[in-house]
Amino acid sequence: MMISTKGRYALRVMMDLAQNPPEEYVALGGVAERQGISMKYLEAIVALLNKAGFLESRRGKAGGYRLVLSPAEYTVGEILKAAEGGLAPVNCRECSDGDCPRADQCATLPLWQRLDQLVENFLQSVTLQDMLDGTLPPV
Repeated sequence: MMISTKGRYALRVMMDLAQNPPEEYVALGGVAERQGISMKYLEAIVALLNKAGFLESRRGKAGGYRLVLSPAEYTVGEILKAAEGGLAPVNCRECSDGDCPRADQCATLPLWQRLDQLVENFLQSVTLQDMLDGTLPPV
């Protein structure tokens, strides 16, 4: 499994917003500058995060974006999934109905299922607040 720049940047954007007071709207220009992300790419990432319901926006001079919830209420897993669409370790784990068409013939499927579950459990156990505090849960 490889997390793309879209997923990594989405996490950085959420971290950047989480470092601001919860009532404060943050302009995208400042986020782009601090995070070294082009405005065009940042707008696409923010659109995904907004669609997922993670962000609130306001237009105008004092406008920008802020988190809808507290940093403790967002998991790294849900942020990455919003940006990436999924985090399966191999393509066959992304079958639309959740069942692999070769499941009855594939000796490696249990390995991929287990790896998928381990990654899912870990990423769902880490919150933005954990990242802000620099405290990751034990593996």
